[in-house]
Amino acid sequence: MLDKSKKTGGNNFSEQEISRFDALAESWWDPQGKYKTALEFNRARLDVIKAQIESHFGEGNLPPDYSALSIIDIGSGGGLISEPLAKLGAQVTGIDASAVSVEVAKRHAQKNGVEVTYRHMLSSEVVEEGLQYDVVINAEVVEHVPDQQQLIQECASLVKPGGLLVLATLNRTLKSYVIAIVGAEYVMRYLPVGTHDWQKFVKPSELERWAGSDFTLKHQTGMKLNPFKGKWLTTSSLAVNFIQAYSKNK
Repeated sequence: MLDKSKKTGGNNFSEQEISRFDALAESWWDPQGKYKTALEFNRARLDVIKAQIESHFGEGNLPPDYSALSIIDIGSGGGLISEPLAKLGAQVTGIDASAVSVEVAKRHAQKNGVEVTYRHMLSSEVVEEGLQYDVVINAEVVEHVPDQQQLIQECASLVKPGGLLVLATLNRTLKSYVIAIVGAEYVMRYLPVGTHDWQKFVKPSELERWAGSDFTLKHQTGMKLNPFKGKWLTTSSLAVNFIQAYSKNK
């Protein structure tokens, strides 16, 4: 349970941001719903994440034994990343500051017979429990918290030696303002107006610095939308959405 009075760092969340995602939670899984473009974005993002997990833990061309992997999804929302990884057999924990999102994720997993552990808590609380995971995922969360460096450092501390840290967010560029805010929120209405604050977008170099010297950047890729087909693709440009994968020193 989320205890806002706990420890230093225990208040690294925004009530306004949580309320915003509470309102969205029920619609995240609807492929024909208002935010189906965001659902398609998640599909493409998940392909990148799975590829990085398999590259890091696999044996040659053989994929890893997912059942041997522990994964935590920080800011798991409705479970769009957590549930597919659990379907592959991984031991997945999803945590979120939104109690509504956690309940939506739980209901969806139960309905589909997928075993995922969802908890209503912050990353700082997981750190206090002394837990570590083979894979730590923080996707499209850092741009919504007050202390961004703290969040990334907490995520980094949750990675086991030799493990994988996956970070995804939006770059702070003029192009991202035009596409991700003006285009996605005000023109195309892919997301509700006010979903993002451009000043909270993060440069790739900032994430690398915050991850710290124990981590090596293995892979990074951008994401772009084909507006005519409604499909998301990877791109070499990191100017808007991007994903990074880091390996932790053993």
